[in-house]
This record gives sequence, structure tokens and C-alpha cells, in this order.
Amino acid sequence: MFPIVEIPQFIQGYLNQYRAKFWRDEGFAHVCHYIVGLILSPNKTVQGIYDNIVWDDKKPSKRAMHEAIFEANWDSNGIMSHHQKIIGDDHKGKGPEAISLDWTFSHHDKGPKMYGTKKLYDYANNKTSLMQTVVTAVIANRDIIDGIDLVVQEPLFINEEKNYLNATVKKDYRNIGDARTRLLELLHFRQHSISYRTRPEIGADIVKNIEKNDIFREVPYVFDNGLLSDNLTSVIEGEGKQWVSEIEINRNIIWNNQWTSVRIVAEELRQNHAETAFRSVTIECRNGNKKEFWVFTKVVRLKKFGRLRLAIVHEKKDLSDKPRFLVCSARHWEAKKILRTWNYRWPCETFHEFVKQRTGFESAQLRNEEAVKRHFRLSCVAQSMIQRISAASSTSEKFDFEQEKATVGQKCRVIAREAFRSLLTLAKKLFEEEKSVDEVLGILVPT
Repeated sequence: MFPIVEIPQFIQGYLNQYRAKFWRDEGFAHVCHYIVGLILSPNKTVQGIYDNIVWDDKKPSKRAMHEAIFEANWDSNGIMSHHQKIIGDDHKGKGPEAISLDWTFSHHDKGPKMYGTKKLYDYANNKTSLMQTVVTAVIANRDIIDGIDLVVQEPLFINEEKNYLNATVKKDYRNIGDARTRLLELLHFRQHSISYRTRPEIGADIVKNIEKNDIFREVPYVFDNGLLSDNLTSVIEGEGKQWVSEIEINRNIIWNNQWTSVRIVAEELRQNHAETAFRSVTIECRNGNKKEFWVFTKVVRLKKFGRLRLAIVHEKKDLSDKPRFLVCSARHWEAKKILRTWNYRWPCETFHEFVKQRTGFESAQLRNEEAVKRHFRLSCVAQSMIQRISAASSTSEKFDFEQEKATVGQKCRVIAREAFRSLLTLAKKLFEEEKSVDEVLGILVPT
């Protein structure tokens, strides 16, 4: 990647909206450079970004850049609240949308000392890896996808602690010092058990923070069964919002006055009442395409959740595919609205893929919680900023569905083009000053 001479004009103009959240101009400049590096630099660590910047005569130290980004007294929580206000206008009057709550793994096989890493089984790659678990909130409409909050889950080593306690147990503790040490170990074990935050609990905290800003009014929440809990749904309903979630196939509901698995209910309906129970429902998906489903809906009762509207969804007319089971807090919603809302569950996967591949979600080697949180949230700001770049779609684009809309890759090339223009402008100026090739090279790519 070519050296970065200055912050591209569009990026500087966009990031100026965040200036009030930083104390010093120098620190804000470092943050801007860091965000540009997350987009353009092939090495998205502080060292890699710092080495890729062409500094003026007042070249700061790498330590100063690290301190301004990860240690200075600016509030990462306040940045996300401010971020929601900035993007809020782009989510008003733009048609259907939803806030998707989800979680993803951030892989760090070479970072055992990084905050929040733990060996977990990676279902995508079918292996055990060192990973951070990150709970995310993403709002999406037909035009844009924005991350609005991210929280790293602190890993729980409760099994390891339990194994240690079992291995070091004694029959008696006659020595007062040994008894005191053992008591402290048990108290720490209890403290860790109580303080651990599950993903649904983190999701509930995220909802509270989002609703406190009162920006995304009337926007429902969607999430899968990995986050479904009575704590999370109570918080959402307490804010006057609706939600749609998927449930497991073995979840029990009241059916014919007895608790019955939804899988058994779906099979009974498919075999005995297929023509009358399931009706065709066509929705317009987020990408504008129309898709047909065959759906059975009914208000049922679930343990801990009370009365909810259940939707059993098939994608094939002959009902030969495996059904999807959705529940909705709005008992008056029709199947069409439930499915249309659930369709906005999937943009969060696009967000996860983008921030991992483009804005360095898995790149920074950071060892404390606040630094990791800041890196993730600045990546989130970069992701939203890229989508708001004005870029005409390429005339060489071969695919019909992209002829009228610029892709994210094309928008990133606009940033790269502007950065390259700055590089050429500086090189031209240096050559006009009659500097040699070696002198210009020493300025642009210092040893």
C-alpha cells in the first residue's frame, strides 16, 4: 500500500462531526489517522498504520499515537451515543428497518495475552481457536447498514477454577493461614461466578443504552435463539418496543392443553392439516426481491415468556424443507409483517464480514478492555463512514444488479484514489524543489 500523506478530505469532513468528543486537536488527529489506516493500510495495527503515514517535520512518536487512541481521556461509550445521533437521520422515513442483536467471534490465534480471548470451538472453521466473543447491535434499512454498539464479553474460566479448587482441597485446615487462603480462593470463585455476564445480559445492556438516546423510535428488535431470554425481552418490552426471535425446534408450547415441542406441532400440521393450516405469504426482501413463504401462525404460550405469536415458516410449497420457528411479542402482527421484520436480521452478518475484512476488526493486538473496546468502536465508525461516500458506480461493472448503485469496494477505491492524489501532489512538489529521487524516497518511505 502506498504511504498516506494526509487525511482524505471526505474523511476529515465526516470525522469533524466527532471532534467535540476529544480533548485535544493532536489526539483527534491521531484518531483520524488511525481510522484512515483501518481503511487503507494493509497492516491495521498501530505500528503498521504509524509506519505508513508520511509525517511532517514534527513527527510524533508511536507511543504518542498509541496513547491518544487507546489511553487518552475520551469516552468510547460517549462516542457510540454520538455516532447514533449522527447516523440517526439516515434511518428516518426510509421504509422498513430493524435493530439486529447478534454476536460474533473475533479470531486471535497469535494473541493469547489479548483481552477477552479464550479457546473456543469455531463452528465455521470446525476447529478450536483463540477468540473474543463480541455482542453487536446493527440497524439496517434497504439502503444502509450501521453498527450502533459493540461489547466484548469477558470470558469465564469457571471450569478451570473449579478444577483447581478440587485438586487443591484438603481434609482439614488447622493452620489459620491455610484456612484464610482457602476462604479467599472460594470467595474469588463465587465473585467470578456472580460477575459473569452472559450474552443475553450484555444484549439487554446494549438495548438500554440504545433506548436511552431515544433516536430509533418504533424500530423493532430481531435476534436468534442464542440471545433469546426473558431478561432481554423484558427490557425491550419495557421500552415499548416489539421483537422477533427464532426459537429452538425442541421449545415447548401449550398445544391442546399440554406442553408440546414445536417440532411435533409442525409435523402434525404438515401431515394432517397442510392445506388448511399453511397459507402463502409473499414479502419484499431487503434487496428488493420478492419471496414466497408458506406460514402457519397462532398465539401460543411459552414458559417464561407468556403469550406470543408463533410462526412456523416453510420456504417450499410442498413443505418438504425444515421449518423455521419464529416468535413475536406483537400478538396482533400478521405473518407478512413478522417475516418482513425477520428479513432484517441478516444484515448483521454483512456487518460482521465487512468489519473483519475491511476495517481491522481482528487485527489490533490490545491487552486491556478499554483499548479493545475503542478499537472495535472506531472500526464501527469507519464502516458507517465508508457507506456515506459519494461514488458513481463503475462503467465497467458487468453485473446488472450493481449498475445503478456503487459498491462498497468502489467507495473504498474513492478513498484510496484521493489518498494517492495527495501522495502524487507531494511528490510533484518535492521534485519541483529539485530534490533527488533518493531524497523524495526518504521522505515518503523512511527507513
